[in-house]
Amino acid sequence: MTGTSADGMMSLLNEEALTWFLETFRSLGPLPGILITFMKSFVPPLPTAFIVGLNAAVYGFWPGFLYSWFGIITGCMVTFWIIRKVGDAGILNRWASKPKVVKGMHWIRKNGFSYVFLLSILPVGPFVAVNIAAGLGRMRMASYLAAIIPGKGLMVLLVSFVGANFSSFITQPPLLAGLVFGIFALMWISKKVETYILGKQAMSETKAEM
Repeated sequence: MTGTSADGMMSLLNEEALTWFLETFRSLGPLPGILITFMKSFVPPLPTAFIVGLNAAVYGFWPGFLYSWFGIITGCMVTFWIIRKVGDAGILNRWASKPKVVKGMHWIRKNGFSYVFLLSILPVGPFVAVNIAAGLGRMRMASYLAAIIPGKGLMVLLVSFVGANFSSFITQPPLLAGLVFGIFALMWISKKVETYILGKQAMSETKAEM
């Protein structure tokens, strides 16, 4: 795919286009809301917080929450399953054989639940990469689901609340300032969690070599 065609594709997935899509096809019921959150697992640049909040704003708090939760969980499961199958077929062997990836897969096998659960709570961060790592790391489906269902549920619940009450945040500067601060705080926490996990991994490897 050329750079021009890729840019053209992403222009169709910006916030204005997503808003138009949901509002235009709302008559189809929950399908549009589920579809855009499902797509998040396959199109990493899609803004998770925006599409979850948009669902709540268009459908209402509880319906939007349920549609987003179901779409995200389904997308994660399909991604996880595909990576497991593709990995078995050997297509990703070259990428998976890199030293850093091998170390990461080793850590996933030992601590996969906590890694997936912690990062699934955050509406920002590399969760598509987490899905791939969990699939290549041979994490059991039961453990994977036990981590993402409550983790993503909590994340979607909080973001849906903001989306359903966004007008209140806009008209009240203190709430808006708190929302902006919360977004940056979550980005900071995401980086800290990744650093902590990598640090734990390095420590375990050092002890194993001693």
